Amino acid sequence: MKLLLLFFLIATTTISVSASNIPNQIHPLRPQSGAAGHHIPGINCLSWRLAVETDNIRDWDLVPAVCENYVGHYMLGHQYRKDCNAAAAAAYEYAKSLTLTKDGKDAWVFDIDETSLSNLPYYALPENAFGAKEYNETSFQEWELKGIAPPVPATLYLYKSLLRLGYKIVFLSGKRENLRAITEKNMKNSGYHTWEKLILKQSDDSGLTALAYKSKKRTALVKTGYRILGNMGDQWSDILGLNVGNRTFKLPNPMFYIA
Repeated sequence: MKLLLLFFLIATTTISVSASNIPNQIHPLRPQSGAAGHHIPGINCLSWRLAVETDNIRDWDLVPAVCENYVGHYMLGHQYRKDCNAAAAAAYEYAKSLTLTKDGKDAWVFDIDETSLSNLPYYALPENAFGAKEYNETSFQEWELKGIAPPVPATLYLYKSLLRLGYKIVFLSGKRENLRAITEKNMKNSGYHTWEKLILKQSDDSGLTALAYKSKKRTALVKTGYRILGNMGDQWSDILGLNVGNRTFKLPNPMFYIA
């Protein structure tokens, strides 16, 4: 057990050091402390976040107003980065333990928003309040069209490591097809320079829940011969459903819920 703990600490430290060298970190604001939050009568924000991350609380719409500052401190602070690093470290240890075939069909699936790219600069705006204000589709699309979302450092590190190991990278996003050009530009500018497939939502996918849509696209991948060995996302709908892969890994996201 002591050896395992030491190995985990080394792995997460390695990712943290590598991530610190990546330009355009998640958010330009100075990280804030206070990830544990303060006692609030009637609700414990740390416990609420834990219930959200473990999928014990489902179909929630907004971050509780009293937890806005807590979620903001968490997302801008060191704990969020450490949590992402821990997930990426576990994924890397699993990925390098496998022996890949040489037919080019060993795939790893990544979500994009809040997994590969971070929209934290958008959600940190007062009018969005880290998910405590109602989602505004119009303003979010305006943000998307700027194409300036920074990478999530831990995911970028994992992505580069998987490429070196020989995995075929598939990005599977709920973004619409009309955002392909700006999404590809944003991805490449953020360090995701190559991929096997970048799957976006088509017109015939409208009306599907996120879980049904991603199940449909993963099933199509498997039918063409790909083996999904790993799958990472920030929503449970990214990693539940059909053909989720041999192992799934979830990044934290207490700002919104997508079913």
